[in-house]
Amino acid sequence: MPIRNSNAIWEGKLQNGQGKIRLGGGAYEGAYSFASRFEEGQGTNPEELIAAAHAGCFSMALAHELEQAGYSPESIETVCDVRIDKVKDGFAIKTSHLQTKAKVPSVDEQTLRKHAENAKQNCPVSKALAGLDIRLSIQLVS
Repeated sequence: MPIRNSNAIWEGKLQNGQGKIRLGGGAYEGAYSFASRFEEGQGTNPEELIAAAHAGCFSMALAHELEQAGYSPESIETVCDVRIDKVKDGFAIKTSHLQTKAKVPSVDEQTLRKHAENAKQNCPVSKALAGLDIRLSIQLVS
């Protein structure tokens, strides 16, 4: 299996510094800063990248779960919310909330929820984030 990588460079002190994140495959390169991470500033941040990874991994895992069960998903759209919170000894990410809309012919909501829960437990990013409270909202769309 391939090894994936990305890199980040940070210049300066925490509040006044700036950084750049680059995905190893070259598909994305962008700035990040204290303001983009802890406020509403321009640029990306590690939490946004974790959310993207979790949304992408979960959507693929759900497609696989459904396919293995004999269904043919047409689309699976997942928004993932990851938030950094202030805790007594600094900052921590405590939750990841997957919010998914799935268009899957011939599946009922209970079956979709069962496969979504399995995908949530078994996608590799969920496993990597096992210390978080991973929440799931799933909606069947037509």
